[in-house]
Amino acid sequence: MWKWHKTAAAEQEEMWQQRLNALPGAVISAGFRTSRITIDVYTETAEEALVLQACYGGIVEELSTTDWVAATAPENTPPLIIRDKLVISASADPAVLEELQRKYPRRIILTFPAERAFGTGNHATTSTCLRMLCDHVRQLTPGSWTLSDIGCGTGVLALAGLRLGAASAISFDFDPIAVEVARRNIERNGGAENLELFQADVFEWQPGPEQQADIVLANLFSTVLQQAFPRLCAAMKPTGILIISGILNVQAEETLAAATRAGLRVQKVISRGKWTTAQLSLS
Repeated sequence: MWKWHKTAAAEQEEMWQQRLNALPGAVISAGFRTSRITIDVYTETAEEALVLQACYGGIVEELSTTDWVAATAPENTPPLIIRDKLVISASADPAVLEELQRKYPRRIILTFPAERAFGTGNHATTSTCLRMLCDHVRQLTPGSWTLSDIGCGTGVLALAGLRLGAASAISFDFDPIAVEVARRNIERNGGAENLELFQADVFEWQPGPEQQADIVLANLFSTVLQQAFPRLCAAMKPTGILIISGILNVQAEETLAAATRAGLRVQKVISRGKWTTAQLSLS
């Protein structure tokens, strides 16, 4: 595993998000100074990293492990509490999970250790999707609804949906590493017998009538969402909802405008930090 690293001015963050959005190993984060951001791209080969260096400068280094998310994750990450329903732990230690179950006896305990795909739940986009999901399913009868998670990452949204009462779920990602990690998380947590997990491209996936869901979640880059809205609409039941995230605040207006043009109606919009999450329905 190799890493290409660079810093840039904070006001260039949107430009770098758009420039690198097709690279699954890209990570952009705030620097030590608020005026700067750090940009890291993790690659399988030196050649891929050196191409980025040739194009954009920066530095290239070899890493000792491919498990780069786990390697950079903070130790002892506190569990994520979602409403009165979920507790998501970054620890897979049985003793830790047993203690959490004792502390939160009425909540569902899930474990999502940091691995090579994102989606432990702590990122603002994922946690806000989970809160919207919890809020919406309160009005639904357990076992009466279905869910699709498009761009599943580690599978946290689909697995949470099943444990919250979905009768079945579809979960897929373009990245084979994400699908591999999601499969391990399914085995680790259990309770996902009715989950269909596979690798697919949202622009090539053609959902049949039996695959239309009551709740569709799509935590994707805004540029992908804007092009994928027709396909996302096709994945929804007529009375279903769509929860979208992965949208920078500065891209929210154009993304929601694209959703409206595709025939969707905006029901709810929440901004958390620099990210926007929205709930939509078919008009």
